[in-house]
Amino acid sequence: MNLSQIELLRILQETNLNLSKAAEKMHIVQSAVSRQLNLFETELGSPLFERQGKKLVGMTALGLKIMDEVAIINRAKTNIQHIAADFLDSNKGTLHIATTHTQAKYFLPTPISRFREKYPGVSIYMVQASPEQLIDQLHTHKADIAICTERVDLVSDLVLKTCYEWHHALVVPENHPLSKGEITLKRLSQFPILTYSFGYTGRSNIEVAFKKEGLEIDIILAAADTDVIKTYVRLGLGVGLIAGMAYDSLVDSDLVARDLSHLIPSSRTKIAYLKHNYLPLYSQHFIDELLIAAKEKTY
Repeated sequence: MNLSQIELLRILQETNLNLSKAAEKMHIVQSAVSRQLNLFETELGSPLFERQGKKLVGMTALGLKIMDEVAIINRAKTNIQHIAADFLDSNKGTLHIATTHTQAKYFLPTPISRFREKYPGVSIYMVQASPEQLIDQLHTHKADIAICTERVDLVSDLVLKTCYEWHHALVVPENHPLSKGEITLKRLSQFPILTYSFGYTGRSNIEVAFKKEGLEIDIILAAADTDVIKTYVRLGLGVGLIAGMAYDSLVDSDLVARDLSHLIPSSRTKIAYLKHNYLPLYSQHFIDELLIAAKEKTY
């Protein structure tokens, strides 16, 4: 048994058991992949994969258990590389951030700008995705840090830090009936609603608020992107329920924003990263910048 064989198992899992793709990733011929796999299975005394001819179609019970250990070995290997790089130069590296459109556009610009001033040698890559995809980005090591609101509390292998608390707002065109007067959920329920797709940006809290009052909510359009919601509000399709931070008094001067903090429970945006992953010093400092920026604003 050697590290190359362990790496082969990881790559086979990553490539959905495709021998030719695994060979390509390892820069060897496919016959060498098959040979190394056979040698490993012979040493263990039992097959790790189910086969149809020469094609791998699944993993045996033993294979599945061994893949859990392979993941631990791979994590240790990655941590060792990060520790060494951090020791040599903690001011250089790459930071992968997974987040949603709302966080990327309305919250992250300030902390990222400050971070870049302090760490010009660190490259930043941002991946915008759904909350479920954000967690997957962490588990597949495509992201170092995730910033999101929904679903992270359901995952046990994450370190979670509350970043900030925010509220929803109503946006309507000027002269709309809801631009003035007292706002209640009952009054809101009389209009078609435009808001976030389920699982995005506190959508679950919107559902909870209306359900608690026994009211039906007529959501005629749902989107992941706040700007899309505001576009269709302008077209007169309905009233928008958006994150308060996503209303810009300059850009959105043609719309009226009404605070809904008294009607819809507040949401918490959190910073998440894997418990057993080593975070380079610059990543820890980036988290500090996020927390500082969060304290400076109220949403």
